[in-house]
Amino acid sequence: MVNVKPEKFGKTTRMTFSKINEVMQMPNLIEVQKNSYKWFLDVGLREVFRDVADITDFSGNLALSFIDYRMDDAPKYSVKECKERDATYAAPLRVTARLLNKETGEIKENEVYMGDFPIMTDSGTFVINGAERVIISQLVRSPSVYFGMTHDKTGKELYTTTVIPNRGAWLEYETDQNDLFYVRIDKNRKLLITTFIRALGLSSNTDILEFFGYDDRIKATLEKDTTINTEQALIEVYKRLRPGEPPTLETAQAHLDGLFFDARRYDLSRVGRYKYNKKLCISSRIQGFKVTQPVVSALTGEILADAGDFITPELAYRIEQEGVNTVYVDSDGKEVKVYSNSMVDIGEYVPKFTEEELEEIGINEKVRFSVLQEVLEKCGKKKAELKEELAARADDLIPKHIIIDDIMASINYLNCIANGVGTTDDIDHLGNR
Repeated sequence: MVNVKPEKFGKTTRMTFSKINEVMQMPNLIEVQKNSYKWFLDVGLREVFRDVADITDFSGNLALSFIDYRMDDAPKYSVKECKERDATYAAPLRVTARLLNKETGEIKENEVYMGDFPIMTDSGTFVINGAERVIISQLVRSPSVYFGMTHDKTGKELYTTTVIPNRGAWLEYETDQNDLFYVRIDKNRKLLITTFIRALGLSSNTDILEFFGYDDRIKATLEKDTTINTEQALIEVYKRLRPGEPPTLETAQAHLDGLFFDARRYDLSRVGRYKYNKKLCISSRIQGFKVTQPVVSALTGEILADAGDFITPELAYRIEQEGVNTVYVDSDGKEVKVYSNSMVDIGEYVPKFTEEELEEIGINEKVRFSVLQEVLEKCGKKKAELKEELAARADDLIPKHIIIDDIMASINYLNCIANGVGTTDDIDHLGNR
């Protein structure tokens, strides 16, 4: 006799011929898609509007901000009707916007129709122009800093770096067979890395050479660089990014700042900031090497390691936590300068706070050492004042955009790899996707 019994599959009851009982029900995989889209409608859209909030006109007198949004409860047509009419299954999206005139103080607030927004059906699909479709997530490269090495026809090692944000302009470094060091900004034409470095504030050749430890690639590139100060470099960068537009110092500086240092246009995301810190921190880069110059604490002035000392993982972490961002190490008899992005773990500096309390005020990653010192000097050990100041300066402690220290540390990392300090990345590894 055939053993047939009823079995529950979600909301559906089916007859099964299986001899072994189901230990665990089949998960409702469609629910993952539906919950994700529900989160987007309830929370994600609000974050998008917050990112573009306070749009101002050129004169700065008018400011447009988004207060709230809503979607009509019922779509115009049902799913079946949309398929029959070749229509899109959607509901109107309405946004409450406020216009402020800063000169007169007048405020106008209205509900604005933004358009029809697609709605997910119960089966996790969308109906677009009468056709039922599904959305498939694409594997993209995760925000991080990636380093690579190839060989040219003569066998010479060529190095590359890609600095990828979640949203914003990419930075791509590359070296050539003549040891010239180039950068591409946002997929534009390449320019000499030293020109870009000057535009960021290191003006003279001496400043650049001292900062990067007289590296061979930097010296070779400086010989080809025709700019001699920050002002000329800013104009040169602007010409490459905006060819045909009349360059002025003010517009060049504003454009560069907007490209990299405006959180509304450049966003690392939380995972991006974590990966930047993990890759560029000094503790992971110097362990296993001997130092060639004494390492001095930025906090106390104490000597943490003498020349010739071997760096263990524990010592490397202590050096990082003491605010040291520059260490000279020995690599096959050559002195190599290692420069980090100056981030530290805040836990040791504020022992009165638990991880949960820090998470509540937005501190969930390593913080900038210089900003943390300013906060501690201002508030001392008073927990209430410290909590308020940490919350107020959360975006300064954990920048959402790239900072100059990140850029300088990424350039330094490429030079370090060429001298045997550091590792290249496998871009096809799923951990980088």
